[in-house]
Amino acid sequence: MNKLESKVELSPEERDLFDSYERDEWQSVNHLQEKRLQYQAYASAALEADGIVSIVLPAQDLKAIRQKAAMAGISHQTLIAHIVHQFASEQ
Repeated sequence: MNKLESKVELSPEERDLFDSYERDEWQSVNHLQEKRLQYQAYASAALEADGIVSIVLPAQDLKAIRQKAAMAGISHQTLIAHIVHQFASEQ
């Protein structure tokens, strides 16, 4: 047990993150500023949502979207909102 662990009570999620870090599983992100701007755009799109839309997607498409969102570290809803925003703004 290190100094941090003896001073702080960690939630199960925090414990998992801490243990992952201790196992040296974390890696630097390439193009950090570009990634930061990308995720800010995702967050903005999610926060600016004016309404709720329900759609039915094929299971295979939803699975692929969920996988891509997980790889990006965002929710699948945020990724879908970003995709729709890009399409709507013709980007």
